[in-house]
Parts: sequence; C-alpha cells; structure tokens
Amino acid sequence: MRKILLYPITLIYYFAYLVVLCTIHIIQWVVYKIFGDKGLKVCFDYIAYFTLKCTHILGTRYTFENRELIPKNVPIIFVANHQSLLDTGGIIWYLRHFHVAFVTKKELGKGIPAISYNLRHSKYVLIDRSNPKQAIPMIKSLAEYIEKEKRSAVIFPEGTRSKTGIPNEFAESGLKILCKYAPSAYIVPISINNSWKVYQYGYFPLSVGNHLFFTVHKPLKVGDYTFVEILKKTEKAIVEGIKV
Repeated sequence: MRKILLYPITLIYYFAYLVVLCTIHIIQWVVYKIFGDKGLKVCFDYIAYFTLKCTHILGTRYTFENRELIPKNVPIIFVANHQSLLDTGGIIWYLRHFHVAFVTKKELGKGIPAISYNLRHSKYVLIDRSNPKQAIPMIKSLAEYIEKEKRSAVIFPEGTRSKTGIPNEFAESGLKILCKYAPSAYIVPISINNSWKVYQYGYFPLSVGNHLFFTVHKPLKVGDYTFVEILKKTEKAIVEGIKV
C-alpha cells in the first residue's frame, strides 16, 4: 500500500520539475544573450535550487556538512562518490560560491530543458565515455581554466552512479589530468550519502522521506603529495564517509 502511494506523489514531483526546467529554459536563453557567462552561471545556480526544492514534494531533506573546511581564493578540485542525479544539484547549489564546473557525460548535453542548454554553453566538460582519448584535452582545458581563474572543478571518479550506495572502483585518469594541469589546486573530498535511496525503485516511482548528507573532508594540497598518495587519501576519505 505504501509503495502504491508513491506513484501519485512521483507524478506531482515530475510535473513540478518539468515546469521549473521549462520556465528557467526561457529565462536562461534571454539572460545569456544579455549578460553572457555571468548570467548563465546565476541561472544554473537557480536551476539547482528550484530542482532541489521540487524534491521537498518527496519529503527529501539536505544537509551539507563542513563547508568551512574548503579553502578560498585557490583552485579547487572537488572529488565525490556518485549515487544519483541529486548529487549534482546539491553540489551546484551549496557550493555555488566556488563556481563549480563538472566533468560529465555528453548525453546530458541534449534533450533536457534548461540543463542541456547550460551544459553546452558553460565551462562544463561533456565527455564521450566510449572515447576516453577525446576527453583528455577537454579535461586539460578545464584544469588550466580553474588554475588561472581560481575556480573549481567537480569530478566523480567512479564514472557512473552507484545504485546501492556501495562505491564503485575509482578511476584515476580524469583526476590525474586535473591535478597535473592545476598544480596549485586543493583536492576536496566529499562523501554523499542516501541520494541513491530516492531512486531505489528506479525513476518511477521515487522513494520519499530521505535525508541526503554531503560531507566535506579535509582538503589536500596537490603540490604536497604524489598523485598515487592523492588518489589513495582521497578515496579513503570518501569511502570511509559513506554509510550503507
């Protein structure tokens, strides 16, 4: 009976989500034409904000812990485990002052109102996971950008979402390129908990009443460690912060 009730609640959520995306898509197009990249960035922050608000229909709550640990006015590479679509929204909104840009799959660059338009016109890196060589110069360019402008990049080294909360093996290639071409950056590990539970039945119906936690761990200065040490320490911090 409880699962049956999830269907109408999920329909209401998806309707609200679609209305938000379609409305912001129109606003975003106008803002980008007038204000350029700055307007695009503000729009994307509020796409994240309102899409997170839509999840309140599902009774979803968010806690973002230890943001005070994040260094300021330096390039930052946020590294996190990946459990669901809500991970990106949470990071974009709660870390909006750090001008985050993601390394994400190219499929998201088409077909999604507001989101796809923004990904195609911003600093986000859209990679073809079937062609790893194509990703190298794009990630290199992102690293050089955050190094020069003191901005931040976000990477999910698992490569794909964990459907059970148990982290997949971390791949090193993307993070290694970011570290190499942003040598003054700080690595900031983030553990994400419970976002997979929202999608535990798939995309329909969605689960209700979940509390998502984003936990920031102690930063690591890239220049103070070898890459092997960085990968090991980052993965250890993230995995130890995941509660399954």
